[in-house]
Formats: sequence, C-alpha cells, structure tokens
Amino acid sequence: MSQTPPVSQSRHPRATFSAGPQRQAIALILVHNDPALEFQREEASGSRVYVNQISEALAKLGWQVDVFTRKTNPDDPTIVQHSPHHRTIRLVAGPQEFIPRDRLLEHMPAFVEAFRKFQTKDGFHYPLVHTHYWLAGWVGLQLKQESNIQLVHTYHSLAAVKYAGMAQKPLVADHRMAVERHTLVGANCIVATSPQEQETLRELVATPGNVQVIPGGTDLDVFHQMSRSDARAQLGLSPSENVVLHVGRFDPRKGIETLVRACAQIKQMDTLAGEPLRLLLVGAADDAESLAERDRIQSLVAELGLNAVTEFVGQVGHDRLPLYYTAADVCVVPSQFEPFGLVALEAMACGTPVVASDVGGLKFAVVPEETGLLVAPQDVDGFAGAIARILSDDLWAHRLRRQASLRVQQNFSWSAVAARLSDLYRRLLAQSLTGDLLSVPMAPTTAAALSSLPAEPLEQPLVNVS
Repeated sequence: MSQTPPVSQSRHPRATFSAGPQRQAIALILVHNDPALEFQREEASGSRVYVNQISEALAKLGWQVDVFTRKTNPDDPTIVQHSPHHRTIRLVAGPQEFIPRDRLLEHMPAFVEAFRKFQTKDGFHYPLVHTHYWLAGWVGLQLKQESNIQLVHTYHSLAAVKYAGMAQKPLVADHRMAVERHTLVGANCIVATSPQEQETLRELVATPGNVQVIPGGTDLDVFHQMSRSDARAQLGLSPSENVVLHVGRFDPRKGIETLVRACAQIKQMDTLAGEPLRLLLVGAADDAESLAERDRIQSLVAELGLNAVTEFVGQVGHDRLPLYYTAADVCVVPSQFEPFGLVALEAMACGTPVVASDVGGLKFAVVPEETGLLVAPQDVDGFAGAIARILSDDLWAHRLRRQASLRVQQNFSWSAVAARLSDLYRRLLAQSLTGDLLSVPMAPTTAAALSSLPAEPLEQPLVNVS
C-alpha cells in the first residue's frame, strides 16, 4: 500500500449513528506500528497489514474510519488521508522516535491523553473503538473506563503463547499477560481470527468474555495466481530448481531452524537426488533480537552445507512479494504458534501449496491434503517429508495450487471480512443505544476488572483476573 499525500488537520461535525448521509466515525488503534508507513521496523507487520486493509474496506462500506498510532518522527505529518473516509492520525506519546514495543507501556497514559485532546479539538466522537495488540488494548480499557464506548479488541499475538517455556521473559511480560486478561474480560467483544485462537483464549487467558470469530483476509488484488515461469524469470531463478520459501521476520518462534534442518535432509533424499534445491528466506532483521537470530540461522546454514542453495533475501515490498510466492514450489510456515497465518493465506492466494505447523490459525488456513500439509511444530523429519512429498509429485502439487487459490478467493477477501466486522459494529452500537443483547452474551465490564489498571503502568504488576 503506497503512502498517500497528507492533508492538513481540519474540524469536522460530530458524527452520529444513523442511516443518513452523515457517516458514523469509528476509531481503530494500533499504537506500536504506524499503518501509514510504507515500511516499518520488523515489528508486528501482520497487524499493520490487517489494520490497513480492514480500514479501507470499512470506509468503502460507509464508515468514517480514523486509525490512531504513535508518532515516531517529528517530520511526519500528523494526519495522512488515505481516501475520503479513511485516515491515519499520529499522536505524540513519548519521544517522537522509534521505541521497541516492549518499552512502550510507560507512554500509554500520554497516548490516552493525546487521544482525548484530539477528540475535543477535532469535534469527533467515537462511540466504538477497535484496538489491535495488547498495548492498544490497555488504551482501550482506559477509554472505556472514562466514557460509554463499545470496545472491540483483536490480539494478533498472545503473551501466554509467546512466553511459554521462555527461560528469560522480558520485564514487561507480567504486565502484558495481565492486560490481555483484563481486555478479554473488560471489552465488549473480542475478535478472534480463527476458532483455534478462540480456543487458546479460553484455555490460556480467561474464561469470561465475549469472543466472536472473524478471520483476517488477503488482498486479492495483490496476491493472486500468475505465471510461475514469468515470476522466476523476474527473480533470476532457474525453471528447474525446487524452490522452498519462507516469509517472515527472524524470530526463534518462527521455526526457521526447523526449515533449514529439513532442507538439509531433503538434499539427501533419494526421491529428489540430483534435483537442484533453492531455499529463499524473505524477511528483514533490523533490531537486536532479529539480527541475533539471523546470524544464528546463517551459522546453521553454513554448518549444514547449505550456503550454495540458501538466499537471505531481506525485506521485500508487497509489490514484489507475490513474485516470490508464485515462484516457489512450496511455502513453509514452521512457526511454533500463529493466531491466524497471513503468510499461509498470501501464498495460497498465489496458488502456492503450504506446509505449516499444526498450530493456531494455521490449522484453520491450511486444509491438509487439499491446499497443503500440516506438521507438528519443530518436527524436522515431518517437515522434510511433507516438503519432499509436494516437490516429488507434480500432478498432486498442481491440484494443490488450484485448490489453495480457490479457498482464499472464496473465504478470505478483505471485503468479506469487513462486511462481517461492519455487522458486528452495528449490532454493538445498536446494543449501546437500546440495551438489547447480542445473540452471543456480552461480557460485563466490571469495576473490579478495570479498577486495578494502574495510572503508572510499570510500577507494579497488574492483578490477575482469570
């Protein structure tokens, strides 16, 4: 998505919830990853894509969509107008510079105050706020305490999964886990992107709370089937190579080590003996953690004798990413957990079979034997066998490609996702006006669930509410 020219801030009449020509204003909040930037540091890019795409699709359905994020550069415009009814608003909360997300919580009170001031100055009232990722969830709970808003939240990732089995957790871990529990109990509705994420929320976060499953989507204008030979020619890849692709940031939880070890096994398999193999690792590494992981993977590649067949591609823009998906014989998603699995859907939209971990939303995105294969996470032998099975059976792989693309077209367009979200928003707003309940009972927002959220969030851990 290209950045559109910014426009100056202007005052607007207060929006009202009506069927007339005046649009209802809603706020989407993504604090840590500016949706208006063409590229951002390798942090939560999936959530940025989600917010970008769903905002534009909701605007087309008749909403006035304002997306709020934290300003990270004093030279950036305060407001970016993407389309007539979709804009990004950058609020000053802490230093106007990049701050790693694990160090942003202390600036969230300032973000809340900046949001309040914007509403007052700009004349907008947002009766519904949809927050994304746990930091925005903290903001949303504060706003809900102060005014009668309908709060919707999407997690995008969960601390209970991310920190499971981690020997050294970051200082913010306890705060994050508590905020995520508070959000599940205190929000009017949680949007889970797969039935598996809904199940994980119930098992690991909290039992109370209203959870609705609305999957994420894929930009079918960008990700679609095209000529594989043309894609390979543009990328300088040989038509005869077996191309294995991974797309994602360098993070131990992404399971890249499993893929590399699986490729080392594939090189030795009799069924593929003599056939050239190419491993493409697409994704940036631009912070200390991801740089360390990339260096570790590079050392492993050298140790396993895969230097000649492995390419560390780096960051690739959405204008060229479909070429990599299309050129690949198989896209591998060996993550230890994915709440949704956007990479799997993008690959499938391009007609590329997927071999993925049998976890989280990947179990929802990939249909075994029809659009790809699922393997237990960290199972090197299992991944090697699944990848080799697709590479060695051209007829079956062709069928997988056709079925993968069809599944995404029928189930995961952003317009379809936006239509379901729009219906949810309208039911929530109607409930706020009439007091009627949704068909699924809403979670009560108890004072006890919210009162322990501290004004100074880093001074002491939050209280468990599960």
